[in-house]
Amino acid sequence: MLSQLVIFIILMLLVSKFALRPILGTMKKRQSHIENQISEAEKNREDAIKLVEEQKEALNKARLEAKEMIERAKSQKEREAEEIIQKAQERAERMIQEATTEIQREKEKALADLRDEIGALSVQLASKMLEQELDQKGQSKLVDRYLEQVGRLQ
Repeated sequence: MLSQLVIFIILMLLVSKFALRPILGTMKKRQSHIENQISEAEKNREDAIKLVEEQKEALNKARLEAKEMIERAKSQKEREAEEIIQKAQERAERMIQEATTEIQREKEKALADLRDEIGALSVQLASKMLEQELDQKGQSKLVDRYLEQVGRLQ
């Protein structure tokens, strides 16, 4: 039995020296490898969270910029619409003013022509009246006839 005990102790020493130490070394390497992978996974997770936050910020910034661009475009559209309306009103007023001026000119021309015609007819009437001495009834007919001619000219 002592020999079994000695053999057992020698066997334990040999196993511990040649088998247990390399197994423990391999297990320690494996453990450190796993710990490195876990820490690397945690770092990757943190990086991913940071990246997601950065992307959210960038998206919010892009939305704000798009909203500002839309607002600027709306205000520019309103300004341009007001300018177009103002120009159209100015043009309409200018056209009305020109038409009013043209109408006034034509009216004055027509009145001047009418005065000239009435003057000419008056001279004709006076010359005919001087040529003929008419009685009251003849003179009335002559005046009515010339007034009728003047009415047709108007």
